[in-house]
Amino acid sequence: MTEATPQQSQKILVVSAHPEPHSLTAVLTAFAVEHLRAAGHEVRVSDLYAMKWKATVDADDFPDHAADRRLQVMAASERATLAGRLAPDIAAEQEKVRWADAVILQFPLWWFSVPAILKGWIDRVFTSGFGYGPAVPPPYSEGALAGRRALVSVTVGARESAFSDRGIHGRLTDVLHPVQHGLFWFTGMTPLEPFAIYGTNDLPEGQLTAAKREFGRRLDGLFTDEPVPFRSLDGGDYGRDMRLLPGVEAPGTSGLDLHLRAAADIRPDADIRPDASTRPRG
Repeated sequence: MTEATPQQSQKILVVSAHPEPHSLTAVLTAFAVEHLRAAGHEVRVSDLYAMKWKATVDADDFPDHAADRRLQVMAASERATLAGRLAPDIAAEQEKVRWADAVILQFPLWWFSVPAILKGWIDRVFTSGFGYGPAVPPPYSEGALAGRRALVSVTVGARESAFSDRGIHGRLTDVLHPVQHGLFWFTGMTPLEPFAIYGTNDLPEGQLTAAKREFGRRLDGLFTDEPVPFRSLDGGDYGRDMRLLPGVEAPGTSGLDLHLRAAADIRPDADIRPDASTRPRG
């Protein structure tokens, strides 16, 4: 896929997760679809509750799996993926992801994570052989789904200050790390900074209007905004044990920020790339 310009028509998948058709999540999903289509883009929507999406991985996902055989999920999913023998609902969602130039996840933050139905979409759709595994390029780089942009749009009931650097809930970027780094970047997609609306349990109309305006700006920058500068696994910053090499980061950097590139980073001379035996397998 090529880098987009604002004039190019792109293909965008919006995955929405909320049980209430009149929820703020639904309002933002409809806004995104209308805004993107008005800009000339093609848009598909996976409304998981409306689809009655099955959230749990089980043997039914792999029709050729023998009933008397132990279910080893990674191995079974890889066999079914490579053979084109996944359950039809999984195959359909994988086709949407392959079709898309960008993926937007629209959801409320529940218990510091995505709703269970969205987690089930991730669990079932990103099978071995599709999103990760030895049959596709290594993770945390130009991986299996490289070339696609990815945006989290999340609604949060708490106030913004509670998700700040000194906020009791921790930074929102850290809370969303499993999605931003562990799903998007792991599979090779390019994540953007998340878009968040806070205080959504009682959001005044004026704030909603302002939030939509900002969301529209973020949608306009879907293919042009600078992505989150996550480090690449094969870029020379990590050793064969998949640990960041000493002294690569800027002084004082700690926590999850270690895995972000910065202008002050010191690049080692050695190009130490993980071999096949050290690649994550799920």
